[in-house]
Amino acid sequence: MSTIQLKVNGNPVSQQVDNTLLLVDLLRTRLGLTGTHVGCDTSQCGGCTVLVDGQPTKSCTMLAVQADGHEVSTIEGMGSAQAPHAIQQAFMECHGLQCGFCTPGMVMATAALLQKHPNPTDAQIEHGLEGNLCRCTGYVNIAESVRVAAKSLAGAR
Repeated sequence: MSTIQLKVNGNPVSQQVDNTLLLVDLLRTRLGLTGTHVGCDTSQCGGCTVLVDGQPTKSCTMLAVQADGHEVSTIEGMGSAQAPHAIQQAFMECHGLQCGFCTPGMVMATAALLQKHPNPTDAQIEHGLEGNLCRCTGYVNIAESVRVAAKSLAGAR
């Protein structure tokens, strides 16, 4: 067992965890942040993508102890139903989601992408989202959602 200290969505968290506990399980079962989805348990689908120190990370393959001392951002930290983040709003407006299972991971990957490339090219969008799978949309609307979010965020700067 280890005691870890981290920030989750800006809030300090201290937890005693087994050294084999996955970050996704800490988020979902201990902290109740169920927006981070478990899809494949093999880091293939990206449903569990969160940001660790701003970098997209598959939380199903990261141990919670590895997050000690780091900042973790989840979909719950992005916005709310009453005030969605610009990325979430773009996904809704552009129909970048259907069943919604991949959406939290896509939104988090998009947030990291737009931090690095505020006005991404199509190739940068493709590369930024390549670790996230969607079985519903065919990616056309997801890519458009990223473009719309980039424009919206550029206007907010």
